[in-house]
Amino acid sequence: MTALPARRGSRGDGRVALFFIAPVLIGFGVFYLYPTVRGLWWSFTDYSLLAAPDFIGVQNYADVLRDPEFWNSMRVTLYYVVVNVGSQTTIALLLAALMHRLTRSVVLRTTLLLPWLVPNVTVGLIWLWLLDTNLGFVNHVLGSVGFHKVGFFTDPSLVIPTIALINTWAYVGYTALLFYAGMLQIPQDTYEAASIDGAGEVRTFTRITLPLLRPIVALVLVVSLIGSFQIFDTVAVTTKGGPVNASRVIYYYIYQQAFTYFHMGYAATMAIFLVLLLGLLTFVQLRLLRASTSQIA
Repeated sequence: MTALPARRGSRGDGRVALFFIAPVLIGFGVFYLYPTVRGLWWSFTDYSLLAAPDFIGVQNYADVLRDPEFWNSMRVTLYYVVVNVGSQTTIALLLAALMHRLTRSVVLRTTLLLPWLVPNVTVGLIWLWLLDTNLGFVNHVLGSVGFHKVGFFTDPSLVIPTIALINTWAYVGYTALLFYAGMLQIPQDTYEAASIDGAGEVRTFTRITLPLLRPIVALVLVVSLIGSFQIFDTVAVTTKGGPVNASRVIYYYIYQQAFTYFHMGYAATMAIFLVLLLGLLTFVQLRLLRASTSQIA
């Protein structure tokens, strides 16, 4: 006799919960699920935005696999990802460790977050002015002290590291705060025990902080990996894929195919390839880092 009211209450709670999450579900369906299904359909068509889609089966997929420009853009993107994720994660871990062990100033944390609040287009324009070969402030300083001018955006060997370090500057503060928040969850008595045992700062960081920070590191690496593959605005503002396609990352190549050459079906196919690649890399990262487990008691 007493179970019936509880069951009715559970149904009522479910309806209330569904009512509150309905706006999110509707937004997800309209802005994510529908475009994804539509893009998947376009990948099997010859669609140019100027005429109705013409179904061609898997021809786009075969063309992508034979496209040297696609593989070159993937190679450029992977190079960018390695430099950006590596530099951003390393510097962020160092900054977070320094804040955790030396200071917990709110002003310092706010200052670190400021570059992340600046729009990416603005960041690109600022650094384009600073690093311009002829008019840039940095090259002006280098010339005034006797060094030759450096083509940060015109040298094919320097353009990707330059763009990667620009985005590292923009995002490293936010990443450092994520690591710092994770470090605050580590029990202080763990550090005190290590200090009593005679462990130095480097040993404490490598043997205690990093292992206990594993779930946060996994989260940051996955988010940074996905975000790095999506690099577009900085390239569009500074180099437009040049020089000689040395900075034409996969997102910019997809943009060119879709909105410059109007090969919408072909662009959708490359986007599907990118989704599958990111899904695979994310799965591998989470498994290797064992992100679902934590040693924090």
